[in-house]
Amino acid sequence: MTSSAPAVEARNLYKVFGRNPKDAVRRLKAGQTRTQVADVGTAAVIDASFSVQPGEIFVIMGLSGSGKSTLIRMLNGLHDVTSGTVTMLGDQITDVPAARLREVRRDRVSMVFQHFALLPHRTVADNVAYPLELRGTGKTERLAKAEEILALVGLGGWGDKLPSELSGGMQQRVGIARALAADTEVLLMDEAFSALDPLIRREMQEQLLELQQKLKKTIVFITHDLNEAMFLGDRIAVMRDGRIVQIGTPEDILTDPANDYVEQFVQDVDRARVLTAGNVMERPRPVVLDTAGPPRRVARDARQLHVGGLRRRPQPHAAGHRQRPRRAQARPPRREVADLDAAARVAERRRVRDPVESVRAVGRVVGAAGGDGCRGPPRRGHSARHAARRARPRAELDR
Repeated sequence: MTSSAPAVEARNLYKVFGRNPKDAVRRLKAGQTRTQVADVGTAAVIDASFSVQPGEIFVIMGLSGSGKSTLIRMLNGLHDVTSGTVTMLGDQITDVPAARLREVRRDRVSMVFQHFALLPHRTVADNVAYPLELRGTGKTERLAKAEEILALVGLGGWGDKLPSELSGGMQQRVGIARALAADTEVLLMDEAFSALDPLIRREMQEQLLELQQKLKKTIVFITHDLNEAMFLGDRIAVMRDGRIVQIGTPEDILTDPANDYVEQFVQDVDRARVLTAGNVMERPRPVVLDTAGPPRRVARDARQLHVGGLRRRPQPHAAGHRQRPRRAQARPPRREVADLDAAARVAERRRVRDPVESVRAVGRVVGAAGGDGCRGPPRRGHSARHAARRARPRAELDR
């Protein structure tokens, strides 16, 4: 995800149908439940907040009656917001004049409906070109654009047919093509594939991902199918009884459910289709083994050192001062791995002769430069020479 401003943002959205929706919202905010406010209205969406980044597929998932379809219709103003705000591409679209709302629907956001919503008396090409017609685009230009989009969704050559002459999957492609022809940045899809047969549905899901690779739209997708949500979504919001109970990546939802409801929801998911080896791998990091010899300037340059599962910060000493380590208690020899922020500074380790700081961790010195008493495994062929150098006076070494 990028750090840019959200393409779509919902803040504390409420939608109540009934005689006294404002009173219902007040009572909901005071802690009453959906059932307790049923005498004044039906709470369809309760305190829903989320943001969708540009180019993201954000899936809202829930069972029938969870409020997901009501929520997506609040994003483009098809349902008035009882309380809360919706921001689309940086502009708030709640409580705006009708003319402004029509402009947003025409130029900024398109929608694909569950049952296609095609105009039966118009040809396929005319259905696809309809958003451009509303903008006042000339007939020749809009029909050429329609043919281009139809080819993109795999319906090239079908422009002169009526919707009744197409299969269900083909009609859904026409609905997607109509939304793409508007060339808006945001695409809302309300259970767009739910009415299709399983094989056709899978084909449409794969085609949507292929189109997304090319077009990079911001998509809010509604579904009640968890497998579909896991397959399509960059992130998923799970709804229950009008509330969002968890937002996360498919991996987060599957491996760290927020409550028992989400856990039951995902218990039958084929984890092999969601989780990969990368989900359990650790990120690579620079390390130096204690067998690599004194890392010399590492202690000065590294901000922190991880040893034996414990974190210790290096203790500051005067530059060039030799710190004699305490004698460690006898313990069985073991290999230690230190995570080094400066990747061990190998080249400098070979050049620098001045003794530098020593680093203590769990009572055992794991790295030092020139410190007496730091006993590391001798390098092959250097034991005698190293012993001779240690026996020479310091003044001679400094020449």
